[in-house]
Amino acid sequence: MKQSQLWVIIWILVIYSCQPRGGQGPLFEITLSETLIDQAQDGRLILMLSTNDASEPRFQISDGPESQLAFGIDVENWEPGKPIMIDAEAFGYPIRSLKDVPEGTYQVQALLNRYETFYLKDGRVLKLPPDKGEGQQWNRKPGNFYNVPATVNIQKAGKVRITLDQEIPAIPDPVDTKYIKHVKMKSEMLSDWWGRDVYLGANVLLPHGFEEHTEARYPLMIFHGHFPYTFGGWRESPPDPNLEPDYSARFGIEGYNILQQQEAYDQYQQWISPDFPRYLVIEIQHPTPYYDDSYAVNSANQGPYGDAITYELIPYIEEMFRGIGEGWSRFLYGGSTGGWESLAVMIKYPDEYGACFAACPDPIDFQAYTVVDIYQDKNAYYLDSPWKNTPRPGKRDYLGHVSANLEEMNHRELVLGTKGRSGQQWDIWEATYSPVGEDGYPARLWDKVTGDINPEVAAYWRENYDLGHILRRDWEKGLGEKLKGKIHIYCGDMDNYYLNNAVYLVEEFLESTTNPYYAGEVDYGDRAEHCWNGDHEHPLYISRLRYNTFYLPKILDIMKRDAPRGADLSSWMY
Repeated sequence: MKQSQLWVIIWILVIYSCQPRGGQGPLFEITLSETLIDQAQDGRLILMLSTNDASEPRFQISDGPESQLAFGIDVENWEPGKPIMIDAEAFGYPIRSLKDVPEGTYQVQALLNRYETFYLKDGRVLKLPPDKGEGQQWNRKPGNFYNVPATVNIQKAGKVRITLDQEIPAIPDPVDTKYIKHVKMKSEMLSDWWGRDVYLGANVLLPHGFEEHTEARYPLMIFHGHFPYTFGGWRESPPDPNLEPDYSARFGIEGYNILQQQEAYDQYQQWISPDFPRYLVIEIQHPTPYYDDSYAVNSANQGPYGDAITYELIPYIEEMFRGIGEGWSRFLYGGSTGGWESLAVMIKYPDEYGACFAACPDPIDFQAYTVVDIYQDKNAYYLDSPWKNTPRPGKRDYLGHVSANLEEMNHRELVLGTKGRSGQQWDIWEATYSPVGEDGYPARLWDKVTGDINPEVAAYWRENYDLGHILRRDWEKGLGEKLKGKIHIYCGDMDNYYLNNAVYLVEEFLESTTNPYYAGEVDYGDRAEHCWNGDHEHPLYISRLRYNTFYLPKILDIMKRDAPRGADLSSWMY
């Protein structure tokens, strides 16, 4: 090649490199304000773009078709005042790359979900987002940094500068009342495992007459579910007459907020009425760095939460509030996450609890992990086929209309956090059920980008957390005798997340048992969505508000049946 030709090529490359980056999409230069903090930060930086100004973009990232755009990158040792770039390489949802974002005017917002360094007892050093009293909600977490949304006209080759100069404030502690108490207890088991102080909490609903009837000792009802700030569904005054009625899109009801207040007040009126059974109700607070609760079992990635709740927290509450303190007097119930927890805790601690009532439980048999058989299927996102890619559905309504598929739902989580740190549903299942991965974080059941399933991880799930498999494996080894008459499962046959599929498989086994027969209950709601709880008399929008009283008649019958001779069945029936 002649020297003159070489110079021509060099000049062409120089000129090309100076041209607008139209094929690469817009660039976002984000700076952390030095007025917020003076220390370098680790975390997940999330950029959001929205064409809907009804609320901030951070509240508009969802699985449904209304979702706006989000792009995420991990940051380490990000120093205040020094800009960091988000470009076309950042993983996005529902559009994969910024280069594919159409030009136009957007509301632009960025948020840093801050991580802390955890030094675990086993030697692992992990960077994780701690809960700050909000129940592991990245867009509401106290201490997270963000910017006020800015209206920006985005061009393919443009650069947008953003400064994070806002901090989400701390959440005040809830206030105790005559009936509702808020308890926190340092867990020695969890503190030892995590290498830092870890606290378990509970919102406690005291029985009417608790202070007057000092001789009474009470049964304990444990309402499992997502992180509760304070005790829900409880109101000691009539509905606010000045409350503006809102519209529930889920149920198609105008003024659902007023109806909820009325139901909460009705529960209070029932609670204090004559001859109503007196018992303790608790909602447990056990958020982890991976989710708004631990799933109430021991796990390799989250520690001994099952033991800590059963052997530390429950006895602590019973001693403080005069619980009977024996297995026959403790009952588990809840829906969705709480449904899985209720059944799992019943199976793993059969001597410590009297019965469980598991409504719309998360997948209780991994042959039907929603719509995936993790043991037979090769890919979670698409049906196995040599010639076509048919997406697996992830969410539907009662008519079967699909609003999200599994790939979309998992990609949204991947934007919010790598290594299982999104704080969302699919990631917490891995944090709970998986072994520790080579990098110290939860091992992936499937590749988060492609959906390819890891059969070795699936085998670990089967032996440790597949409740259907555990029941089949151990029923005639003594587990069945301990669970006889204690299992009650309810699910809508059009559950939004296909959770009924796993219930069918478990029901098939339970109804086949003879040594002994399970003597419990499995029931379905016709065309009922998530989270049907066994109530055939009321619509879902009502029954979902009545967990704390709905199962009580069945619980009272079980206590009369199973309480040992001489047990206290009267001091609390005043």
